[in-house]
Amino acid sequence: MKIVNLGSLNVDHVYRVDRFLLPGETKASKGLNDNAGGKGLNQSIAAARTGSEVYHAGYFGSGSEMLRRVLAEAGVHMDWMEDHMDIPCGHTVIQVDDQGQNCILLFGGTNTCLTEDYIDRVLDQCTPDDMLLLQNETNLIPYIIEAAARRGIPVAMNAAPMDEGVKDYPIGKLRWLIVNEIEGAGLAGGGSFEEIMANLTAAYPQTGILLTLGSDGAWFHDGERDIRMGCAKVPHVVDTTAAGDTFLGYFLAGMLDKMDPAQALRRATYASALTIQSPGAADSIPTVAQVEAVMAAGTLGELAVQDNQA
Repeated sequence: MKIVNLGSLNVDHVYRVDRFLLPGETKASKGLNDNAGGKGLNQSIAAARTGSEVYHAGYFGSGSEMLRRVLAEAGVHMDWMEDHMDIPCGHTVIQVDDQGQNCILLFGGTNTCLTEDYIDRVLDQCTPDDMLLLQNETNLIPYIIEAAARRGIPVAMNAAPMDEGVKDYPIGKLRWLIVNEIEGAGLAGGGSFEEIMANLTAAYPQTGILLTLGSDGAWFHDGERDIRMGCAKVPHVVDTTAAGDTFLGYFLAGMLDKMDPAQALRRATYASALTIQSPGAADSIPTVAQVEAVMAAGTLGELAVQDNQA
């Protein structure tokens, strides 16, 4: 069993600012860091740091030396990656303000150059015991979902960044759909958390839903269990950039390992809480030993949980 992440890889150019820039405004940044990132890379590293076997698939473009190194250091397999040095790798320009919030400008680069032939070659090496992970930062997502479904490979998709095209994806063929409240509302409508979840489960009754709710925690629904879990008590938020990716990577690794959903959510929540207390994206993702130590010590408090049979 392994997680196969056919996902994005970006170099993140992170600028520290006291507040986000306004239209037409020019101001000096308080600092600049270049980090390895991209939702795909972050999620691969998070899953790998749980001890799960993770293969990342996609293209390395020019400027991707740091991405190779970071994936290798995390123990992510890169056997299926291909080099396309004539194309720039994906990158982002990120503002992080004094409250730890971020806004992100994304350039797709090699992430948006996948071909059907390459996708088929990757999927031919997967089995129904694996989990295929996708994000909406690469091209050909509908083709990937359909091709995986034909092979009986379960697919988890993080529908971020959200756009109108996601509504036409074959989401009903996913095993897991992971969205935050803004993405969930954009996909299925609704104002409150309750309305968003009700609309998602009605639209995709065969798909497990993981709705992340920021400081309000997360909501899991898979047709058998319905679990709402609160957040940990974080003393100081430094950078939220990789919080959602850490949560997702830890959660899916737990599901692949047949962990009870409530326990998988609990571990993912504490992992995410550790992530936002450190700067950067991939560099801020904790190891499973660090997460388990915090859980045992109880330093981030207990989580509010509602666990019901659906």
